[in-house]
Amino acid sequence: MLLVKTANGQVEQFPYTLGDLRRDNPKTSFPKKIGDAILTSYSIFHVMPDVRPECEQMVQRVVQDVEPHREVRTKQPDDEHPADVSVGDTYETGRWVIGYTVVNRPQDQAEAAVRNHRDQLLQSTDWQALSDTTMSGAVTTYRQALRDVTDQAGFPFDVVWPDKP
Repeated sequence: MLLVKTANGQVEQFPYTLGDLRRDNPKTSFPKKIGDAILTSYSIFHVMPDVRPECEQMVQRVVQDVEPHREVRTKQPDDEHPADVSVGDTYETGRWVIGYTVVNRPQDQAEAAVRNHRDQLLQSTDWQALSDTTMSGAVTTYRQALRDVTDQAGFPFDVVWPDKP
């Protein structure tokens, strides 16, 4: 269970534990199971993980944010609540969430990963380049497109892979 202690709507301490609550309030007797109402009265809230974004694993990674934030959503046409918010407007849900950020891997690692993947794709068609078989034009074009991957403007972070024939 992730908790955050806030002050004036801002993060004061994260992560925060029930042990921290007891230590911060030594003259207070808390029940064994501390409910949400008690936590809220001390400006302590549960933190839920936000939706983890997808990334291109070969050249990117997902990093958890350092601090949680109040969840902000955009009202959709099928949302019933909140009634006082118009469709398309943003609103705070009241929940605290910990988000994620997609970051690019270092350039040299990304280049090596893309080249390695390209080499594996080339190897998977090497058998078609043997002297006792005739390679089709489509396979020849495919293999050349794989070799040209490193010449693409977006290399290594935005590679368009050719379709295998």
